[in-house]
Amino acid sequence: MTRLSPALGPLTVRQRWRRARLQAYSWSLTGAYRLGALHPAIWRLVARSYHPAFDWLAARHARLACQFAAVDVPAYRHFLRANGAEHARRLADFPETAKHNYAAAYDEESRCQEGRLHRPGVIVDESSGSSGKPYNWVRGPRELKGIYRNAAGYIELVFPGKRLFVINAYSMGAWATGTTTGTAMARVAMVKNTGPDLEKIADTLEHFGPGYDYVVAAYPPFLKHLRDRLDESGFPWRDYRIRGMVGGEGMTEALRDYLEERFEEVRSGYGASDLTIGMGAESGFSVWLRRRLATDRRLRELLLGSGEQRLPMIFHYNPLETFLEVNGAGELLCTINTKSCLQPKLRYNVGDEARLHTLAEVKRAVGAEEYERAWTDERMNLPLLFLFGRKDSTISYMGANLYPQDVEYGLYQGNPYAAAINRFCLSLEELPGLEYRPVINIELRGPDAADRGELAEICRKGVVAHLSAVSRDFAESLKEDPTAADLRVKVFDPGEGPFAALTKMKNVYLVKDA
Repeated sequence: MTRLSPALGPLTVRQRWRRARLQAYSWSLTGAYRLGALHPAIWRLVARSYHPAFDWLAARHARLACQFAAVDVPAYRHFLRANGAEHARRLADFPETAKHNYAAAYDEESRCQEGRLHRPGVIVDESSGSSGKPYNWVRGPRELKGIYRNAAGYIELVFPGKRLFVINAYSMGAWATGTTTGTAMARVAMVKNTGPDLEKIADTLEHFGPGYDYVVAAYPPFLKHLRDRLDESGFPWRDYRIRGMVGGEGMTEALRDYLEERFEEVRSGYGASDLTIGMGAESGFSVWLRRRLATDRRLRELLLGSGEQRLPMIFHYNPLETFLEVNGAGELLCTINTKSCLQPKLRYNVGDEARLHTLAEVKRAVGAEEYERAWTDERMNLPLLFLFGRKDSTISYMGANLYPQDVEYGLYQGNPYAAAINRFCLSLEELPGLEYRPVINIELRGPDAADRGELAEICRKGVVAHLSAVSRDFAESLKEDPTAADLRVKVFDPGEGPFAALTKMKNVYLVKDA
């Protein structure tokens, strides 16, 4: 596909005047945000003192960001004209942008402010390619400084310690998360960028010893690999203080429970290469709320809607910097408000399903007394993002949608062979008579990690039990047709079967051909 490369072209006197006014207003707001993140202590104060009245200001700034890009960003000007929205005024009048209709349709330079890409300090990141094709995303120096400040402020708030030592186990290639995490953490901690190397991390912990407050930053599955590797070597967990910071993909409470048998606590962040790093972050309160949703049907209906059976991840987010909306299809839209964003992200749809709630709405749903009791020391007073994940990450079976997160619960919850599992993916298998059955493909950590037959049967029973508990559709199918429990489980040696082609750092959970 040939991407368009429109130029900014000459502006009329009226456009230049409008551009100057919008630029001045936008920079003044961006400057105010920047003051609130100059130091991690100030960042913590802002996160704890956010007032709902700021929501109006955030929405106004999101509209200004779209209006400014309409005269300053060549690709966005062309995009608005092509969609008949060049005279849009309200935020809702500006059309959604996405990877397919904007990032893939226009080149990098035309999506930048003033149509100018090359400038000192610009960093080019690459997405993981989990959607099929890696994309390049550029970020300018001012934008990156803001990301570093936010990440550092969060770390000091959620992982307090006098001798912070961050082991950065994200990939150190062109991916945004690894390099950004290392630079951001260096503002508040000692950092070693090991990358996803189990032996290097084990050596680092042994070499520097238990005198530090360790935080390991990694994808959730890698943190499991680290726990299993250290357990095998008889690592003295009790002598160390080790916490986990994960991101890049969702994490179930079953996996969190498994990890927190060794790690003091594990918290997750939410971001997207298309948008920015650290758009949202967990707190002790958001983790409590998620666990409560798993067992309280009344609360789940109040916050997620009637009949919703999925359990979303829950993150705090700052609307002043990342203004979020949910469209009619339940998909998340994000506008990066700060003027320092080199490639403005405007009502961008990354493909995630979500709900949004203010803390006041959550307080009414939970009840004032229990709400106050649930707060932990970090207490972020920011609104909440309830994130279900990518809309296309399901397999339909017997009238029910099966989600990788639900399968992960069944694989790890109470499974004595959990340590033997390296990763898993889902596929569909065609049986005689044109019938299909879901297949749970499991990769072992080693060829002799467990008895394959026993592991497969325990995993099948665990997944069926969890799906029966959380999915009404699956439970009903099981009543009507007991053969619905015939989920296929296939066990493979490392790098065999469908895992031979899965070389990305981030796990791929759905495969077409196993």
